[in-house]
Amino acid sequence: MTLQTQLVLRALLRNPAHEMYGRQLADETGLMPGTTHPILLRLEQAGWVTSRKEDIDPHAEGRPARRYYRLTATGAAQAGAALAKARRPRTTALRDLAGEGGTL
Repeated sequence: MTLQTQLVLRALLRNPAHEMYGRQLADETGLMPGTTHPILLRLEQAGWVTSRKEDIDPHAEGRPARRYYRLTATGAAQAGAALAKARRPRTTALRDLAGEGGTL
């Protein structure tokens, strides 16, 4: 899992039932929308995220309709587990950092 995907998941996990639109997630994570939106699409295809397009009149609002995203129940559980695993370095990785027989 990429660091960028982890950032998006962490932002969504702060309040799993809350919907966020793509640009809002980009601003919160510090990622560019061109990075955030493909991640959201992949998460939606995997069933971790669901989305909906807001029902507004773009001319009356003076902006295009937003697409809102939120984690599914399954997605929240899987995201939490994946992020917990991503934070734990493998023992072999720690040994590699220390070098053969070395210490950290």
